[in-house]
Order: sequence, then structure tokens, then C-alpha cells
Amino acid sequence: MSTSTTTTAATTSGSTPPRVAASWAAGGYLAIFVLAVFANFLALSPVIHPGDAAATAAALQDSETSFRLGAVAFVGIFVIDVVVAWALWVLFRPVHRDLSLLSAWFRLTYTVVLGAALGFLYAAIWLAGAPDAFGEANDDAVLLALQTFDFTWVAGLAAFGTHLVVLGVLLLRARGPRWIAWLLLAAGAAYAVDTVAHLLLTDYEASADLFLAVVAVPSVVGEMSFAVWLLLVAGGRRSAPSAHPEPSRAHTREAV
Repeated sequence: MSTSTTTTAATTSGSTPPRVAASWAAGGYLAIFVLAVFANFLALSPVIHPGDAAATAAALQDSETSFRLGAVAFVGIFVIDVVVAWALWVLFRPVHRDLSLLSAWFRLTYTVVLGAALGFLYAAIWLAGAPDAFGEANDDAVLLALQTFDFTWVAGLAAFGTHLVVLGVLLLRARGPRWIAWLLLAAGAAYAVDTVAHLLLTDYEASADLFLAVVAVPSVVGEMSFAVWLLLVAGGRRSAPSAHPEPSRAHTREAV
């Protein structure tokens, strides 16, 4: 059976071609990158002032519009991540179906946690504009809601990090770019370490910049490089991932 006949049969049966899945995954990665930069660094981070509830509440009130847009960006990430999880499962299932499914489940777990965490952003917006039972500002409650969102998101990133580790293993098995695979593995481990640090360190904020660098460097470089590789696969400049079985012992003896 020719390659064209096989592709036609796969398309007719309703399965998505790997290059189409790669294009969806690449587009999703690029969209998430843009939305995440806006939501986290331009809308959320300028508002939170750890240890200063009054300043946090005031910053939220002063930049409520951009904060709401940041929340909408998080909703976009929540939706797009489901598409990316599906596309990567389709792309890597020829390599190892079970590992590809496991990778997708870990990413979906992170996505569900992020969706649940968005409720705390809404709570912060509502509390910032509503006085408490005694007519006082809800400054402490606003800060607590934002910090709860932040940690809930961080907890979900532990699952996302595990997804990256499994994805790195799949890329190695598919004989893709090894340096990208190792960056994904490093980024996944960094996410897990950061989540544990949030729980174990009594003064995490004192080391927050260090942990941000540890997570951001392999994550940004690795995931963006992976997105570029996906674009090359989608455009036909790189072969789609496929299984590469190890040579049998008989073949090895013959080679020797």
C-alpha cells in the first residue's frame, strides 16, 4: 500500500493526520505564550504585594480593567490547553500510545486546576469592590484570594511539569531534537521543585526571584523551541514522530 493510500485511509477513517495535529499544537503554544505573558506579568504580578494587603487591594482597584483582561487571558489559556493536550496526544501516539495518553492526562489535570483557580480571581475582584459586614475594606480577603489563586495555579503546575517530563521522554523515543527533549525534562523538574518549595520554605518570597529564574529559563527556551519544532513538523520540514524500535539481538549479532 502506498503512502498516499495510507494517508487517505487514515483521513477517511476520521483520524487526524500528524502534521495537522502538529499545527494545532504549535498554534496553541504560541497563543498560550502571548496570553500568559499578558495575564501573569502585565495584569496579575503588578497587583500582588505580598505582606501588604492594603497596597494589593488599592492596586487591584486602580488597574481593575487590565486585571479583568488578565483574567480573560487565563480563561483563554484554560480552553487552548485542552486543544494542545489533544493535539500532542494525536502527534505522539504512534511513538508510545500509553505514554502519550499519560502526558495528555497530566496536562488536562493542570488545566482543570487552573480553571478552578480562576474562581479566586473573581473573588478578589468582587471583594475589592464590596465592604465587609462592618463597612471596612476587605483588603486582607483580597490578598488572601489572590495568594490562593497563585498557589492553586502553582500546585497545578506540578502536574504540568510531569506532563513536560513525559513529553520529553516521548521526544527522545521519537528521536526528535535531544536538546529540546532535555530542556523539557529540566523544565518539568523545575516546576515540581518550585511547587515543593512553596510548601516547605517558610519565607518563599525571599527566594522567589531565584526560583522564577530556575523555572523560566528551561521552560521558556524549551517550550518555545518545541513550538518551533512543531511548526517545522507541520510544514513538512521535519518528519512526524514515529516509533523507532530497538534492533533485535539477532540483527545486532549479524551487524557484528
